[in-house]
Amino acid sequence: MSDSPKPDPYPSLRVDDWESTRELMHMWTQVVGKIRMAREPMVNHWWQVTSYVSARGLTTGVIHDRGSVFELEFDLVDHELLIRSPEHPTQSIELRTGSVAGFYKDVMAALERLDHAVEVWPVPVEVAVATPFLEDTTEREYSPEHAHLFWRQLVAADRILKQFRSEFAGKVSPVHFFWGSFDMAVTRFSGRGAPTHPGGAPNCADWVMVEGYSHELTSCGFWPGGGEEGAFYAYAYPEPDGYREATIRPDQAYYFADAGQYLLPYEAVRTADNPDATLLAFLRDTHRAAAERAGWDPSLDYEPTPQD
Repeated sequence: MSDSPKPDPYPSLRVDDWESTRELMHMWTQVVGKIRMAREPMVNHWWQVTSYVSARGLTTGVIHDRGSVFELEFDLVDHELLIRSPEHPTQSIELRTGSVAGFYKDVMAALERLDHAVEVWPVPVEVAVATPFLEDTTEREYSPEHAHLFWRQLVAADRILKQFRSEFAGKVSPVHFFWGSFDMAVTRFSGRGAPTHPGGAPNCADWVMVEGYSHELTSCGFWPGGGEEGAFYAYAYPEPDGYREATIRPDQAYYFADAGQYLLPYEAVRTADNPDATLLAFLRDTHRAAAERAGWDPSLDYEPTPQD
């Protein structure tokens, strides 16, 4: 048995300290995510394109290709992209300081060697400046330490979002990582349709958002780019009357009108006496505020377990 101490379940990572690494990883995850999107059949709300927290980083899970399978995983412990296929040796691409163009070429070449070549639209989405991957030759710093801390933040968010997901009996998404917006999310649905979404995401066709928001929902998750250390968020679509005036725990939570979301700074959770309970209170309160005002079927909600 090892006597080494367990890592802090909510590590500190200041947004300003890893801007270059975060931007580089955002583009890397878009490259990998587009590969999965090119091979997997369409699922409602784009659930077929996402990545998932793994024991060492982020994975696409199984991707089917002409009777075979492959998988891509960002190993954020040893800092390499692993591309696995049953017919060939695993391909490894070092995660290091460099350009998006170089990473894109390396990934596509590795897929060729595995006989899983794929064509994708080589342009990022949901970003203000959408430089095509092969034209993005700017060298960006990659910090293994910061990338690893980010993965540990995702592990913490994944664990609590899955607890929150388990408390709902209706249609609910997996807990998954969206590479377009670079955030982790879980979404609950009332079972009713929703007004046509107006779109407006940068460099993203409006019909993409129309599909994503085709049904009435509440959604929540973790975004690593907001505030001092990232932020947990929650919103409803369509937003019911009175939602933004609701009382939400903890006291540090607030409604950010520009984004139409409630936000809870990551550091408010990290430094709380009981971080898990603090985050669960935020998730439960924001969902309840929308569900009650919009008249969702109350039987869809389970009572939280006593230890919560």
